[in-house]
Amino acid sequence: MELRKVPIEKPETANVILGHAHFIKTVEDLHEALVQSVPGIRFGLAFNEASQERLVRKSGTDDALVELAVKNALAVGAGHFFIVVLGEGVFPINVMHALRTVPEVVNLYAATANPLAVLVAEEGDQRAVLGVFDGQTPLGVEDEAATEHRKGFLRAIGYKLG
Repeated sequence: MELRKVPIEKPETANVILGHAHFIKTVEDLHEALVQSVPGIRFGLAFNEASQERLVRKSGTDDALVELAVKNALAVGAGHFFIVVLGEGVFPINVMHALRTVPEVVNLYAATANPLAVLVAEEGDQRAVLGVFDGQTPLGVEDEAATEHRKGFLRAIGYKLG
């Protein structure tokens, strides 16, 4: 068995969501969940089939983001892996709940704009996602000033009241 670290290619500020699902209707159900969550959402979606034709199924509202999602899904290559590349102004927090309610979704691995890589195990014609590398390691622990800054920021962008 071989282990590989597969970097996720994306624009620096783009958010991506990585997950694991099953069944051929996953692509359509994820697409519907996304468009029903954020009116006018721009995204690209790719899902790796794990049996039968073993195609990368794709969908989305932005051709360039769909192409990027497909490129990353092929690079990871794990069966039933999916990736959503979100367009500018859309954040994972806007769509995560809807994605979790899609019956085919088994797991969500990451939702981030950070530099991201996937740890993949490969054995013969199979690949598995073992985990993700999301961002960098912590540099310290927040102090009182950092806590106040965090709370102020969340209120400034409207995610908390008051």
